[in-house]
Amino acid sequence: MHSFSAREIHGTYATLLLPIQPDDRIDFGLLANELDAISASGVHGVYSNGTAGEFYSLSENEFTRINELVAQKCETAGLPFQLGASFPTAQLALERVRRVADLHPSAIQIVLPDWYPPSIEESLAFLDRAAETANGIPLVLYNPPHAKRVLTPEELLTLCERIPALVGFKLGAGDDSWYLRMAPVFARASVFVPGHALATGFRQGAAGSYSNVACLHPRGAARWNRLMETDLEQALLQERAIQSFITRHILPFRERLGYSNMALDKLLAAIGNWADVGTRLRWPYRGIDQVAAVAVRSVARRELPFLFAEEHFSPVATQAPEVTA
Repeated sequence: MHSFSAREIHGTYATLLLPIQPDDRIDFGLLANELDAISASGVHGVYSNGTAGEFYSLSENEFTRINELVAQKCETAGLPFQLGASFPTAQLALERVRRVADLHPSAIQIVLPDWYPPSIEESLAFLDRAAETANGIPLVLYNPPHAKRVLTPEELLTLCERIPALVGFKLGAGDDSWYLRMAPVFARASVFVPGHALATGFRQGAAGSYSNVACLHPRGAARWNRLMETDLEQALLQERAIQSFITRHILPFRERLGYSNMALDKLLAAIGNWADVGTRLRWPYRGIDQVAAVAVRSVARRELPFLFAEEHFSPVATQAPEVTA
C-alpha cells in the first residue's frame, strides 16, 4: 500500500476488534473472517491496535501476527490500512513503529507517552523520533479524551508545523468554538472525529472518523458517510438518531455499571452481529455479557433502520428522535 497524504486519509475507517477466547487467546481464524467482512463492507479503510483493538494487552508476537494479517488481507483486497504502533512507553512504541513500517501501511497510528503527561516540547521530541523511525510512512496521532495530555487546537497546529510526517489526528472533537479553533489544523492535516458525531464533523470540515458506528455496522456506517456527501441534512437527522440510541442503550453500561470504552465497542459489534467477534475482553478488563447485545438487536434495527437496510435503501425524510441527556 502506498503512503497516504493528509488529503487521501478521509471517510469511515473500521477498527479491528480482537475475538478473545475463554483462555484469553486471540482467535486468529475469526480475526481473518472479521477482516474479510470489513473489506466487503465499503468502508474507506481499516486500522489495527487502537483502544478497541486492546493494543495495550498484546505480546510482541501477537502484535506482529495481527499486523501481518491486516497487511496481507488489505493488500489483497485493495483496502487502505493503518497499523497501530501505540504503546504507553516511548521506547517500545518506537520499536513497534519500526516493525510496522516494513509492512508499508498507508499510515501508522501512535499515542503520546502515557505514564506521565508529556510537555509540548517532549511531545515534539517523541513525534520527531517516531517520524524518523517510520522511514517515510506518515503518522496519525491518536489523542483521545482519556489521554494523560489532551492537546489543544493550538498545540495540534504546532505539531503539524514542526513534524511534516504528522498527517492526521484522531480526536474527541468539541463544540462550535473548538471547530473554529481547529480550522488551521483542518487546512494542514486529516482530522478524524468520533463516529457518532461524523455528520456534524463533516459539516465543520473534519475528514472522517475511526468509527464506533462501524463497530455497530460497517456497511451501514459507510452508507451513512456517503449520504453526507449528497444529503447532509438527512445525514444530520440520522446522526441524532444514532446519538439517541447510544445515549439510551449503550452509555449506561459505562456510566452506571463501570464498563470500559473497549467493552462498549464490542457490545456494538455484537448488537450489529456482522462478524463473530464476541464481547469478551482480555483480562483484567470486563466484557459485557452477550445476552445484553441480543436484547438490544431488535431495538437497534427499529431505531436505526438506515444502518441495517439493504444497499439500495432510500432514506426517508422523517424527523429523527431527539437526543436525551
